[in-house]
Amino acid sequence: MRILKNLSKDKLAIMSLIVITLTMFVGIFAPVFAPHNPKEVNMGLRYASASWEYLLGNDHLGRCILSRLIYGIRPSVLWVAVALLLSVVIGTAMGFLAGYFRGKVDIVIMRICDIMLSFPGYVMTLAIVGILGVGLVNILIAFVFLKWAWFARVIRTSVMQYSELEYVRFAKACGISNIKIIYKHIVPVTLSDVIVLSSSSVGSMVLQISGLSFLGLGIQAPNAEWGMMLNEAKEVMFTRPELMLAPGLTIIIVVSSFNFLSDALQVALDPKLMGSKNRIKGNLALSRYQIRKNKVAK
Repeated sequence: MRILKNLSKDKLAIMSLIVITLTMFVGIFAPVFAPHNPKEVNMGLRYASASWEYLLGNDHLGRCILSRLIYGIRPSVLWVAVALLLSVVIGTAMGFLAGYFRGKVDIVIMRICDIMLSFPGYVMTLAIVGILGVGLVNILIAFVFLKWAWFARVIRTSVMQYSELEYVRFAKACGISNIKIIYKHIVPVTLSDVIVLSSSSVGSMVLQISGLSFLGLGIQAPNAEWGMMLNEAKEVMFTRPELMLAPGLTIIIVVSSFNFLSDALQVALDPKLMGSKNRIKGNLALSRYQIRKNKVAK
């Protein structure tokens, strides 16, 4: 409730949350909202302009662009969210083990993370896709394989910081089990870090999967995906720019919404940042008042 109360003060965050919620809702119930079958080919409507029946027009095979945009939410956002969830679960578990128990456990996990993070993300993704083959599932496997190490390293730092607090040391001295200490004392305070990291990663993963699909390495035809729709429309980008505009603007709006929400969550979950933001607003208001006062005095 406190998070929602803090978010409600930020209009941009509320708008971003509404956009993300509506996008996911429409994606889950795509068959209900899509006006046509996204795979239905009708060469008689090839490159047809927008109409009441086809609000965004038709592509090079006469398929409904709006329907393909709606069905494209599933691989572009929903399946990315599933891959992110798996990465967060694995990375958080490894981060807790390394940050709380330390010693040899920390050394082994961190050396594995160092190896994983020493490779450029796109290069490793392309290598994994090259080994496993093209396709959405293989890209998602590559995401999980690479992202968990980054989450583990960041979460491990937070856990190490909080495990040194006095009340945690007191709980250890009282003989409380490590699992109970982690569950009751460490998880609640690190949850905000996990939420912020997760929300900030969604946007970049959506861009990555769209980029790989644009290169032909992601989801394959005739399935719909935003990056693949851009790839299909690039041949007529100068004569029919609206075919690239629809998926391009969709990607920009969704990724921007995740980024704006991530920034707002970081402020809402951190009282210090919230206080700093309020002080900045107060100082700006005071400065404006003083400027107006000086103008009146003159």
